[in-house]
Amino acid sequence: MKFFSYLMLFFTVSLLAQNALVLQTDFGTQDGAVAAMKGVAFGVDRTLPIFDLTHDITAFEIWEAAYRLWQTAPYWPAGTVFVSVVDPGVGTERKSIVLLTKTGHYIVTPDNGTVTLVSEVLGIQEVREIDEKANRLPGSETSHTFHGRDIYVYTGARLASGKISWSEVGPSLGQSIYKIPYTKAEYREKALYGTIPVLDSAYGNIWTNIPLSVFEKLEARHGELLEISIYQKDKIIYQGKIPYARSFGDVPVGQPLLYLNSLWQVAIALNMDNFAKRHHIHCGSEWHIQIRKQ
Repeated sequence: MKFFSYLMLFFTVSLLAQNALVLQTDFGTQDGAVAAMKGVAFGVDRTLPIFDLTHDITAFEIWEAAYRLWQTAPYWPAGTVFVSVVDPGVGTERKSIVLLTKTGHYIVTPDNGTVTLVSEVLGIQEVREIDEKANRLPGSETSHTFHGRDIYVYTGARLASGKISWSEVGPSLGQSIYKIPYTKAEYREKALYGTIPVLDSAYGNIWTNIPLSVFEKLEARHGELLEISIYQKDKIIYQGKIPYARSFGDVPVGQPLLYLNSLWQVAIALNMDNFAKRHHIHCGSEWHIQIRKQ
């Protein structure tokens, strides 16, 4: 019995000594890419706790990856290592970095804008460029198209397991990162202005970047109709009057509502229907929304 008690204690202590490794890609799960990355991580440390953020980022959509990191990273404990690989520039001169936030989170990723949003909410303690000679899967030196496996998850797993220290990642870049330019939400001339950074893909809800703190300046009341205009660049795609509601059931099935989503930001939906599909709305930096009181 003592042997099994000591064995359980050993595994418990080993697991507690590890930081979580959280993976995000645009690879999907129909082939072996994600499994290969996890295999590399387990090859570094078989006790490493590995989790998926998502592997369903739209192909090449760096902004979407940036948003999902911003959406989820604050809920993970300090020490968590995120590996985010949405890398249309793989094999080019773009840098490979690890961002250490002021909250103690690590993000391993190409320096292509992926950390734009999460760096604003969690802060930047320091950025290091990955030394790809020291931190690369042995035997992968001639591979130039799968850095997610060969560099990022290998480096992330070594960090999470304590196999390398922060200074061993590579040379410091200070607080220098590439940021994707975007329009921040604002209230002016008695109207709200914002962008549509992402869709709630499962339901077709429109998620904006307008936070509660900005929305409150409109002084809208539940049940009040608001004038909504959605633009793609300068072309108007949708206009209509939509009630401000607490939740979906406040309006009849198939009817629109404006509400605050789980991130306390303004969103628009159809109750039990797909707003984005019905009105041909997409997301990204060229999609804008305007909200006014009647």
